[in-house]
Amino acid sequence: MTHGGHKLVSRREQVIQGVALISLLVLAGLALLGPSGLLAWGEQASLLEQRKGQVAVLEAKRSEMKGRVNALHPDHADPDMVGELLRRNMHVVHPDEIVLTLEPGG
Repeated sequence: MTHGGHKLVSRREQVIQGVALISLLVLAGLALLGPSGLLAWGEQASLLEQRKGQVAVLEAKRSEMKGRVNALHPDHADPDMVGELLRRNMHVVHPDEIVLTLEPGG
């Protein structure tokens, strides 16, 4: 069935083609504007750099804490570290020491 050199398309075929076109347009929109689309790559890259900085800070803190934990190991405890923690946490002093309390901000 042709009319003036053009093929006539049934109504059902037109609906199917319309749905297919809309589906393709939605997929193309998501590829550009979606959460993992092309426009989100720049934002993701800057967020990645920010996270790398946070990881570096946390790794430095972890390394410091690991050193403190190793200094408190029962087999080879650092006497200065043990003394510092005892004095700070349990308020232990030697008989020949004088404790001075300071007011905050003074």
